[in-house]
Formats: sequence, structure tokens, C-alpha cells
Amino acid sequence: MAITSPCINICRMDPESGLCIGCLRTIGEIAAWGGASDAEKLAVLASIQIRRAGQGTPPDDPAGRPVTS
Repeated sequence: MAITSPCINICRMDPESGLCIGCLRTIGEIAAWGGASDAEKLAVLASIQIRRAGQGTPPDDPAGRPVTS
């Protein structure tokens, strides 16, 4: 199963949170993505869901893409 990167090409780190403002990943998560196992990628996507829920933004679909209405 190929797990799509959550990157949405808005690549800028928020110095306050340490997260990318586009995909809500840490710099470490971004750097490790290419070599990560599916289990590790799913764990990152789960972390993103939690982060997004804390910001009041819409959840991702299972492939990690933002849901649009």
C-alpha cells in the first residue's frame, strides 16, 4: 500500500510550534518520510490528525489529503 505524503506544498515552519504550517509535520517527520515504513507513516498521519483537531481544522482523508467541502 502506498501512503501519500501529507505535504500540500505550503512548506514553511512555524517557529512557535515547530510544525510546518502546510502539513503540520515536524522537521524530523518531514525528513524521515521518504525512508519511513508504512507503520511509521501511519503514525505520523495519526499525529497530524490530533494536531489538526487541536487547531479546529478539517480532518484528512485516509490518504492524508485535506478534506474539502
